[in-house]
Amino acid sequence: MPVDVLSEIRIDRPRAEVAAYASDPENATSWYENIQTVEWKSPKPLTVGSQIAFVAHFLGRRLEYTYEVKEIVPGERFVMATSQGPFPMETSYSWADSPEGGTEMTLRNRGEPTGFSRLAAPLIAAAMRRANRKDLQKLKSLLETAESSPG
Repeated sequence: MPVDVLSEIRIDRPRAEVAAYASDPENATSWYENIQTVEWKSPKPLTVGSQIAFVAHFLGRRLEYTYEVKEIVPGERFVMATSQGPFPMETSYSWADSPEGGTEMTLRNRGEPTGFSRLAAPLIAAAMRRANRKDLQKLKSLLETAESSPG
């Protein structure tokens, strides 16, 4: 059973600012509750093909995985994917201007669990949905309460 979790939020900050902050791997630990460490596996700056290793805790398990950046359209779209472990996954962000002058951000996680993870796919999807909502709310709070652009 594939997992496809789509979460959206409106952030009252300019799209370029939200996109730059959210797509910078160095900021991941500040707004993703489950991500504990980030390590560059390829030279900076961030480009298509860049590899970034993450350590996270999710559903009581420690997860280590390396994402490869698949697409970067500054201010519009950012896509990265991992083929490692029991749950190969693609994570994508997209940004659009909101009518009020802020940003509509979409976070999408999709993948095809294998092995035991396949049996737990509905549980995984529900937990991802909850985590994504919390993470996007934290990102919104960080960016909207900052006096100037964070980072």
